[in-house]
Amino acid sequence: MAEPTRVAASLTNCRWGAFDASFPPVASIDPGEVVILECLSGGPEQMPPQEKMMAVHPVLREIHQKLPRLGAHVITGPIEVKGAEPGDALRIDIEKIELGADWGFCGFRPLFGTLPEDFPYRRTLHIPVDKAAMTCRLPFGPSEGGMDLPLAPFFGVMGVAPPRDWGMINTKEPRASGGNLDNKELTEGSTLYLPVFNEGALFSAGDGHGVQGDGEVCINALEICLTGHFRLSLVKGGGSRDPVLKFPRAETRTHYITMGLNEDLDLAMKQALREMIAFICSRTNLSDADAYQFCSLAVDFRVTQTVNGEKGVHGMLRKGLLF
Repeated sequence: MAEPTRVAASLTNCRWGAFDASFPPVASIDPGEVVILECLSGGPEQMPPQEKMMAVHPVLREIHQKLPRLGAHVITGPIEVKGAEPGDALRIDIEKIELGADWGFCGFRPLFGTLPEDFPYRRTLHIPVDKAAMTCRLPFGPSEGGMDLPLAPFFGVMGVAPPRDWGMINTKEPRASGGNLDNKELTEGSTLYLPVFNEGALFSAGDGHGVQGDGEVCINALEICLTGHFRLSLVKGGGSRDPVLKFPRAETRTHYITMGLNEDLDLAMKQALREMIAFICSRTNLSDADAYQFCSLAVDFRVTQTVNGEKGVHGMLRKGLLF
């Protein structure tokens, strides 16, 4: 078996804040192969002061100095998957996630977050990470002596190139092409499905999170450098069981997941629900009315994030209930 393709973080392999179908691939793989992406996080204003003795990846400092800042996140890619074409779905199996730093940050700033009117100032915490214990150490907590929080790493940003007519888009807002989904369910062992809009799919990832609560309410999770092992495969759309995918979908070891994205949280909820009804109907003999009522009885809908402009809701259907 061939060794996985490894793409290191570098000025050549990273972009700061944008997806665009015109960006050339930095690597090319066959469907079903694994690509390893080294991903960095944070702008210069979020780096720890020297007195904290936290190591900053040297390439991240170089990115701050030399790459144009087009949007929110440093992402690695894009990766071409040979044979991918519009109408396909890209299957992303997240086989392994490695911590890339011994610290992360969490912050908020004026005019952003879920409660900007309550917190009209800037605050950033630099949080130590214990890689062996898979915990981070918060400076507050029981009796204000601090507390350890277990980690559950995932990539906030995973996306394909958007349709060419969209031009360049910011990584901040999640779209039909994926991007800044910030879905904490997409940890090691999960699978994300994204619609393909361009030849080669052109997959990128970044925005590593050490741990996050649903909502990601203050703007950030525990933002941290991560390295991801992604197996990229193709699903040809158009069949009754796998119609052409139009929106991100996922699954974990225990659940199937649909997603909704909209500036209006109510509309994001409606989209996640419609996606779940369509998903259930494509795999069962249930009518849409049956599926609608089943969702009310047995599917959990959760707020993914409320801070990316396009808010997110995801539906969770436990495996084994219907199929």
